[in-house]
Amino acid sequence: MREKKKPKKTEVQKANKPPSLAVAGKEKVGFIFECGRDGPDYKVAGHLLLRLNPNIEMVPKFLDNAEALLLQCGEFAAELLKECARVVIMWDLEPAWGGKACRREDKERAIQALDAAKVDKQKVLLMCVEKELECWLMADKRAIKSVIWKYKQPHPLGNIPEFKNPDVQIKRPKTELISLFQKELSGKKYVDRDHAILLARSIPDWSRLTRSASFCRFANKAARVELE
Repeated sequence: MREKKKPKKTEVQKANKPPSLAVAGKEKVGFIFECGRDGPDYKVAGHLLLRLNPNIEMVPKFLDNAEALLLQCGEFAAELLKECARVVIMWDLEPAWGGKACRREDKERAIQALDAAKVDKQKVLLMCVEKELECWLMADKRAIKSVIWKYKQPHPLGNIPEFKNPDVQIKRPKTELISLFQKELSGKKYVDRDHAILLARSIPDWSRLTRSASFCRFANKAARVELE
């Protein structure tokens, strides 16, 4: 008696197949962002985290701004720790509304919120990005050139700055990136929710980003990867 041939799996069946052991074994890490699901912080951090350590699964939560994040991070962290091994609370040092930047005061407020929610702080990383997320993106001149060239070709690129110590040298990263786009692209504006992820995807390796102590802390503490 002939053995019946097994029907070929459809694309839908393939997509719905149970996760592999590697996927099932990923470490779940909660992230709390000061933006929505369409925000640049979430997009860029998610992309960089996956490249740094594919064995981490990000579980995100979103708050509208840093003020809300610092006030409510405790209750969100407590909720995330029900399913995650640890939590990363991530915000920019420079307030979007232009207020005073103070890392110590921000961390004190976050700790108060965590204590109020009775969260085990050993399982929480307070990830204050030096100045703004764009500081990481501007650290790699190659990525900026790659993205601007896609819009500008066949016209030649102008002078794209290179920073040996981006955390210190770049005073207002988002403002400087906006100015650079406008200068190079005849007034075209840098839009963080669109262009930040394009820049992140254009980073070829970590050799330039390791110039940023803030990014190295993200790699070491959030992704748990040691970069040379």
